[in-house]
Amino acid sequence: MAITVTLPDGKALELNDGATGADAAAAIGPGLARAALAIEVGDPNPNPTQPAGGSPIGRSEIGRQNPTPAHPAELRDLARELPDGARIAIVTEKSEEQALALIRHDAAHVLAAAVMELWPGVKISIGPAIENGFYYDFEFPEGVSISEEDFPRIEERMRAHVRAAERFERVEVTPAQARERFGTEDQDYKVELIDDLVKNATGAEDGGAPLATVSLYTNGPFTDLCRGPHAPTTKSVGAFKLTSVAGAYWRGDSTRTMLTRIYGTAFFSKAQLAGYLERVERARERDHRKLGKELGLFVFSDVSPGAAFWLPLGASIWNQLVAVSREMGSERGYTEVKTPLIYDAELWKTSGHWGKYRKNMFTVKVEEREMGVKPMNCPGHAYLYASQRHSYRDLPVRYSEPGLLHRNEPSGVLHGLLRVRHFAQDDAHIFCTEEQVQEEVRGCLEMAFATYALFDFEVRLELSTRPAERIGTDEMWDKAEEKLKSALDVQGLGYELNPGDGAFYGPKIDMHMTDSLGRSWQLGTVQLDYSMPERFDLTYTGADNQEHRPVMIHRAAFGSYERFIGIMLEHYGGELPLWLAPVQAIVLPISDPFNEYGATVRDSLQKAGLRVELDARGESIGKKIRAAELRKIPRMLIVGEREMQAGEASVREHGKGGARGPEGRVGSVSIEELPTAILGPVEARKLKAPRVNSA
Repeated sequence: MAITVTLPDGKALELNDGATGADAAAAIGPGLARAALAIEVGDPNPNPTQPAGGSPIGRSEIGRQNPTPAHPAELRDLARELPDGARIAIVTEKSEEQALALIRHDAAHVLAAAVMELWPGVKISIGPAIENGFYYDFEFPEGVSISEEDFPRIEERMRAHVRAAERFERVEVTPAQARERFGTEDQDYKVELIDDLVKNATGAEDGGAPLATVSLYTNGPFTDLCRGPHAPTTKSVGAFKLTSVAGAYWRGDSTRTMLTRIYGTAFFSKAQLAGYLERVERARERDHRKLGKELGLFVFSDVSPGAAFWLPLGASIWNQLVAVSREMGSERGYTEVKTPLIYDAELWKTSGHWGKYRKNMFTVKVEEREMGVKPMNCPGHAYLYASQRHSYRDLPVRYSEPGLLHRNEPSGVLHGLLRVRHFAQDDAHIFCTEEQVQEEVRGCLEMAFATYALFDFEVRLELSTRPAERIGTDEMWDKAEEKLKSALDVQGLGYELNPGDGAFYGPKIDMHMTDSLGRSWQLGTVQLDYSMPERFDLTYTGADNQEHRPVMIHRAAFGSYERFIGIMLEHYGGELPLWLAPVQAIVLPISDPFNEYGATVRDSLQKAGLRVELDARGESIGKKIRAAELRKIPRMLIVGEREMQAGEASVREHGKGGARGPEGRVGSVSIEELPTAILGPVEARKLKAPRVNSA
């Protein structure tokens, strides 16, 4: 008896009944059999919005159904039997992120095996693969404290398990059998996980079929509760390194036990690992938290977790970005508004946030009224629009607001400026007619591209469609998704489809950039919303003198100013564009007798609108230059006897002066010409052409 499976290219492959993923790989070819790590098994009739092979959906295949397939492709061990009629795809090292996640999960098991051998009595909890690596959480015996000094010892034991090429053996047992096993071994966390699996099994609470089995994986002496999959043996973990150790509450609950979390990363080769570690070191040097402290931009404090205290130089950067938002918005017909920080719960219920987003909001009671601190501006802007009557002649109405927002992020995910509780964003909302949607979306994208051109950011676009948890009807989502797709297509803009990642109220176009370290960041967004106008009963009077429903567009280019500054600092390594630098130039007198002339130069440039300081300390010029270089100030203006007599200053550029003379002077400029010489690139920011990937 035979079974038939379908390959990614659509060809059928006939196999013996009971064939496994390894058999399928061998049937295709011996090379693939040697390279195979796992197999992806999909529904024989997959939802067209998600191919079984896991490849990205075509840009025109947006679909009119929920993008989450009923039976998504499942990644399985090669040793498991294949179902008849399945669509399959063999996973190898060339599968990149999918394959890396697999061997990093393997490495987590190898880590746990090593730790249990080195510290008998340790209790294990969970060990998943994560972005760029893996971790495992342990409860060590009393008196045992783990630090990075223990890593070489652990890594050596891990290498022994990898060299042994231990097979990952999967076995299905009943929950009772698994519970008994881990209970006998005093592995309390595994017992709790099994109990939760039983409790949360589909249909169990409603009297349906209880959980029949759970899977255990064994490699060498180590057995873990795990759904899998794993590569055939531990040998697939070609190169690994433990990277850090931290505390982590069991299940993120501060009332539970604090566990020890050991982080690591793994790759297929030592060269890949070395390249990654080099990038990590570069990222560590560019960490915005480190740069913020060194450059005197901002500080953080436990008196207000997740909120930056902006020092004057940091506030200067923040204000420059807000000024860019205001300038670009004003040129494009936006009017700035200001809305309250706290609203009655009824407004959040109307918008849908109370039901879908409340856990991320700060709530308070005021005179027995439930109130919510705003995590976003859109409900306030919808309410503001509704407070006045509008004619079709008034539309589009474009509101902008660099409003303060608060989101109740868990303390464990807070990360400098990149993940905060208190922030502001360049929020804007457009209320327009159906006929105006395409042009307004085009305008939003044009403004975003012009904004990113100021920073030489090249962006790529993603179209994110309806999530599983959403408000609004399918008809509304169909219309909104098609509108955004058409707006992109008519401009010839290339984009990737990101199924299921839209906002809960509407689909969106997200803009991403890749920084100097090769990391991808989401920046701005354009979101189309038919739900909120419906929920707030927004209307305008049409040319037919009848009431009509406007469409609402949510737009942000920077997103959160705080997050954008964090991304920007790391991208530039703190060396900001001259137009944005909080101190654009610093005057450096060679010695004290020239301080008065230096002050004259500073004052002249400040009157011209430049941000300039004077270093009048009684230090040598060499020390002054070094201090300015460490502060990453773009221009140093050196003045001495010759410059004073000529009414000039010698200009030195940050990072470029050392090879042009003992003091790094790159040219003398008169006081009258200095503003123009320095202002040139400042003003040029307005003339940069937008850059975006085209179709």
